[in-house]
Amino acid sequence: MQENADQQELLHPFLVDSHAHLELEPLINVAEAVVQRALAARIAYIITVGIDLDDAKLALALADRFEMVFACVGFHPHNAKEVDAEAFLKMEALAHHPKVMGYGEIGLDFFRDHSPRDSQIEVFAYQLSLAKKLEKPVVIHLRNAYTQGLGMLEQAAPFPAGGIIHCFSGTEVDCGRALDLGFHVSIPGTVTYKKNEALRSVVASIPAERLLLETDCPFLTPEPLRGKDNEPAYIEHTARRVAEVRQTSFEEICRTTTENALRVFRLPSITTDNKRQLC
Repeated sequence: MQENADQQELLHPFLVDSHAHLELEPLINVAEAVVQRALAARIAYIITVGIDLDDAKLALALADRFEMVFACVGFHPHNAKEVDAEAFLKMEALAHHPKVMGYGEIGLDFFRDHSPRDSQIEVFAYQLSLAKKLEKPVVIHLRNAYTQGLGMLEQAAPFPAGGIIHCFSGTEVDCGRALDLGFHVSIPGTVTYKKNEALRSVVASIPAERLLLETDCPFLTPEPLRGKDNEPAYIEHTARRVAEVRQTSFEEICRTTTENALRVFRLPSITTDNKRQLC
């Protein structure tokens, strides 16, 4: 009887937030409460992503503080103009932390252009090589830069540890190119927005084994909570909308996306003991 109860417990839906920024304000100021709400919402793991040296150190401090929090580190394209050889060495050292499960988010952002495009391209190319050297999955940020960014990824391929296009906002063709690279595609709360039929069309076509979910919190709060700061507990709204779009159950989306996150980030298996904490 106990074995059957444990099996039922393990089938209870839970999720992984594959891309968050717990180290950013205002979330870092209330991190304990945010993590407790995530546990109450049956979030198994949170990947918090450091985007420069100081930010990465904060992300690692949170990963050390909370068992369910893991990290990625790397230089965001916004920060490319600030990066030099010494900074790369320091980030590489941080990336060896045992709770760093991926390298990123790195890439190109031709929407904000906070750093010159030439600098973004140079820093992105170096970090792609660094991610492969570290044998960690690469977490990619592309905004208004899918043609250039995917071209660079194709040129740098293969990526034996895999990769993730985070906060996907490209076309179905862009998605196909990412899938051809063996990458996963991560869907944020924008899939819930009323006018975002383009993203929902892409979501319907992604192979189940390549689908991830994320909050990108504190940004991109899903409907019906827009106007609030986003946090991992709100990922359920994204999961339910993705389930509707794919014409499947919420439970199936939980199972599939969690299995995918565990695999690509090499996260610890969900056991009966830590599953009880989530139920």
